[in-house]
Amino acid sequence: MSRRALRRLRGELRGQALPEVEEEEEEEEEEEEEKRQQQQPSAGPGQDGASARRRKARQEPGGRVANLFELITSDDPEGEPVSIEERDDSRLQEEGHTGNKEEAELGCLESDRGKDGEEADPSNKTAVSSNKSRKKKKKRKNKKNAAGEAPCPQDENDDAEDIESILVRLESTTGPWCQSEGRVIADSRPLLYVEHRNLNPETELKRYFGARAVLGDQRPRQRQRPHLRSTWLTVPKSAWPRHSKTGLSMRLLESKRGVQHFAFEHHREYQQVQFKFLDAVESMDPNNLVLLLQVNPYHVDSLLQLSDVCRMQEDQEMARDLVERALYTLECAFHPMFSLTSGTCRLDYRRPENRAFCLALFKHMVFLEKRGCPRTALEFCKLILSLDPENDPLCMLLVVDLLSLRAKEYAFLTRMFQEWESHRNLSQLPNFAFSVPLANFFLSQQDDISEAESSRAHEEASSLIRQALVMFPSVLMPLLDLCSVQPDATVASHAFFGPNAQLSSPPALNQLVALYVGRTHALWKDPAVMAWLETNVHEVLRVVDAHSPVLEEAEQKRKVRYQSAPRNIYRHVILSEIREATAALPPEVTSQPIMGFDPLPPLDSIVSYTRPERADRPANESALSLFFRSLLPNFNLQGEVGAAGAEEPGAGQDLNQGVNRLMAAMRDMLANIQFQEPPRDDNPEGDGGEWD
Repeated sequence: MSRRALRRLRGELRGQALPEVEEEEEEEEEEEEEKRQQQQPSAGPGQDGASARRRKARQEPGGRVANLFELITSDDPEGEPVSIEERDDSRLQEEGHTGNKEEAELGCLESDRGKDGEEADPSNKTAVSSNKSRKKKKKRKNKKNAAGEAPCPQDENDDAEDIESILVRLESTTGPWCQSEGRVIADSRPLLYVEHRNLNPETELKRYFGARAVLGDQRPRQRQRPHLRSTWLTVPKSAWPRHSKTGLSMRLLESKRGVQHFAFEHHREYQQVQFKFLDAVESMDPNNLVLLLQVNPYHVDSLLQLSDVCRMQEDQEMARDLVERALYTLECAFHPMFSLTSGTCRLDYRRPENRAFCLALFKHMVFLEKRGCPRTALEFCKLILSLDPENDPLCMLLVVDLLSLRAKEYAFLTRMFQEWESHRNLSQLPNFAFSVPLANFFLSQQDDISEAESSRAHEEASSLIRQALVMFPSVLMPLLDLCSVQPDATVASHAFFGPNAQLSSPPALNQLVALYVGRTHALWKDPAVMAWLETNVHEVLRVVDAHSPVLEEAEQKRKVRYQSAPRNIYRHVILSEIREATAALPPEVTSQPIMGFDPLPPLDSIVSYTRPERADRPANESALSLFFRSLLPNFNLQGEVGAAGAEEPGAGQDLNQGVNRLMAAMRDMLANIQFQEPPRDDNPEGDGGEWD
C-alpha cells in the first residue's frame, strides 16, 4: 500500500495546517528568501523576478499556483507545488472528514511534533522553532526519498499500527462487512435474474475440462472476424455469411410498473421473404428452404425449419449451428433498452413476430442440455420464463426442475417453490411435487452444511415426497420400471400403486406423468435415493391402510383439476419430443398439421400483417380443365362459376358462358397450331443421310 493511502487511512491531510501555523511558515520563508538574496548580491534581475513570482504564487489563497509554467524553470525546492494527485487526495479526505477537520489537523501537528522529539509550548517562539525543525526534517526526508533511500521503519510501523487499529474497529462495529454486503446483494436479486457469463456454454465446459481443452486454437481465429459483432446468446462463427440488414427490428410498446413490453417487427423486405418461406414450407421440399437461405442467409423461420429437417436426418451439428445463427440474427435486432438479465422485459407470444425468438431459445436450450451443459441450459430456461412468466407460453415450469437438479442448483429450485407456490400452485404439477423433495434430499447429503440444517432438509424432503406419492400414485411404478428396479412384494401387490392407479387417472395427468418420468428417471437411480424412496413408500402404505381422509381429498383433486391440459402444455410436449408424452397427445392435437417454426399457434394471435391471397384452384377441377390450364395458364373455367353451383340463380347461364369460353379457347388453340413439315431429302436414292 502506498504512503498516500496510509496517510488517507490515518487521517492526515497533506498541505493542511492551522491558519496561525501557515502564516508563521510564510513569514519564515520570506525571511529565508531575504537572507539568501543578501548572501548573493550579484544575482541578476531575472532571479529577483522569479523569486517575486514564486512568493506571489505562494501567497495566493488556498495554496494554489496561478501559473504552473512559471515553476517549471524554478530551481528553488521550497517553491515546489503540491501535485495534482496529492491535491485530489486531500480533497477526498476533506469530503470524508468534514465533521472532524479541526481534530484531524491538531492530531497531525501533535503526531509530527512527537516524531521530532520536541514538546509543544504555548509561547509563539517555541512554536516557530518547532515548525522550523519540523520543516527542515521534512525537507531532508523528501530529499532522501527522492534519492532512493528507504523511509524510516518507525514511521512504517506507526502506519501499520494505525491501519490495524482501523480494521479492528471496523470488524468490531460492523462485523465482516464485505461478506454481509455480498450476501445481501445475492439475496436481493430477482428469482429469474440471468447472468451473462452463464449464457456461454464455454464457461461451464471450462469448469469441467479446463480452458486449454475447450478453447484450443480458437483464440487466433477469433481475431479474423471483422464482420461479426459480439453477442451474449451465441458466439459468432467465422464460417457464417456476412451479416447485413435483414429487415428485422424491435420496438418498445409500453413501460408500466417497472416492466417493459417489446415486440419484434418485420419490415417490408422481410415480409416478402416470409411469404416466400411459407410457399417453400407448403411445397414440402427442403431444397426450397436451402435455396431461400442461399439468398437470405439470416431469415429466422427458415433457419429454424431447416434445423428441424437436419435434426431428423441425424445431423445434430448442422441443426445446432442453424439455431445459433437464428439467435444471432435476433440479438442483432434487439432494442437498446431490451435487457436479457433484468427479468423485466416482456415479449407477447400472441404476436407471430415474437414466437421465433422464444422457439429459438427453447431449441438452443435443448441442444445445450444434450451437450452436457445443464447450468447454461438452466440460464436459458430462466430467460424464456422471464419473457412472459404469467402466461408461460412454452410451459417452462415443466422443465426448470430437471435443469436445476442436473445443474445442482438445489437452492434455486427450493426458492422458486417457496415463492411461487402461493400464486402458481406448483405442488399440483407432478414434476415439482417430486423434484422439490429430491432437491431437499440432495441438500441434506451435502458436506458443507451443518448437522441441524441437514436434518431439517431431510425431514422436509421426506414430508414432501409422502405428499407427492399420495397425490400422484401413478408415478411410482413407471418410475421404477424405467430405473430397472423391481419393487418388493408389499408394494407390488398393493392396489394403491397398482395398474388401477394409472387407469383411473385423467388423460391430462397421465401425460404430465409420462413427461416427467421420461425426463428425470435417471436422477432416481442413485442407491441412496432409492433407499430413501423405499422408506417413504412404506410410510405411505401405512397411511393408506389406515384409511386416512387425505386419500379421498387427493382423489377428488385429481378428478377436478386434470380434465384437460392447456394449449401451452401440448406445445411443450411437441417441442420436447419425449416419446412417452408425445404418444399420449389427444387426437384433436395430432390430427392438425404442426409446423416446426410455429407449433400450435395461440388461438388469440395478434396479427400485424397478413399474407396476400393466392389464386384458389377448386379441388373438383376436371381433367379437361387441367389439360387446358397446362396449355393456357391464365385459363379458368370454374372460376366464373359460383361455389354453390346450380343452387345459385343463373348458375346454368354461367355454366353455358364457361362452355362457350372453353370452345372459343379450343378454336384459338387449334387455329394457332402449325405443323412443320420435315425437310425433304435431296438424295432421291436415300443413302441414309441425316437431316440438316
